[in-house]
Amino acid sequence: MQVIEYFSCERPEYWLSQIKKSDWGAGQFLYELLSENKLKSAVGENAKVLMLTNGDELISFCTYAEKDDIQPTDLTPWIGFVYTFPEHRGHRYVGELFREIERLAGTENVHDIYISTNATGLYEKYGCEFYQMMNDMDGEPSRVYRKHVE
Repeated sequence: MQVIEYFSCERPEYWLSQIKKSDWGAGQFLYELLSENKLKSAVGENAKVLMLTNGDELISFCTYAEKDDIQPTDLTPWIGFVYTFPEHRGHRYVGELFREIERLAGTENVHDIYISTNATGLYEKYGCEFYQMMNDMDGEPSRVYRKHVE
């Protein structure tokens, strides 16, 4: 397995078609943003889409970007659009993506990364701690977690 980045990978059209297979509304939204070339204008010009792959199979994906669905805020950067395909859940594959994000954050001298979610008990496994409740862009309450990076 390896982590590849959508904007710098070979065959981005292929990987976009794999993201489209996501059965999650936010995954479909990510597909739309990418296919319409609007992701970077939505979440930041330095946005990355990280994909855990096994050959031609997409296992899991997420974004690492300046912004996410909690806007406006001074908190940055964000992990967003975290998704693992159902047949691969339960193996903590997201941890591979998080390790790559931690590596990237280290090169950027970033010490805290944020995640907005409604899930409880999921991100704690990866060293994230509940930070506070904040409203998302639709005004809905969201749990914001913080991951400290050494």
